[in-house]
Amino acid sequence: MSEFMQNQNESFEQEDIQKNKAIAALSYLIFFLPFLVCPESKYAKFHANQALLVFIANLGGNIVIRVFLGLVLGSIPFLGWFIRVLLASFYGVFIFILIVMGIINAINGEAKKLPLFGEINLLK
Repeated sequence: MSEFMQNQNESFEQEDIQKNKAIAALSYLIFFLPFLVCPESKYAKFHANQALLVFIANLGGNIVIRVFLGLVLGSIPFLGWFIRVLLASFYGVFIFILIVMGIINAINGEAKKLPLFGEINLLK
């Protein structure tokens, strides 16, 4: 099994997981929600961290695609616009898949790190 998909459940108490599944899942829509609703839950904080990483990746990726590539590809009449829209669409689908993966993991009571950047811990 690849490293990012390994389940980290051993780090969390089953009671914490069962009690905070819904908040952990909602954190992929509002990443700071666990800090307001259940600040003591390590499980919800794990998913809040994963959600924050997805949020940052979404923000950063969209800035790069829309601004930087817009400037670079903007000089190419129709083809530049088409390439930029195509890249933005694929990136949006990628981010959506990460969000769905996170929500499914949270609802299923699993603490699996997301691909590419799931190893990063921004929240304690």
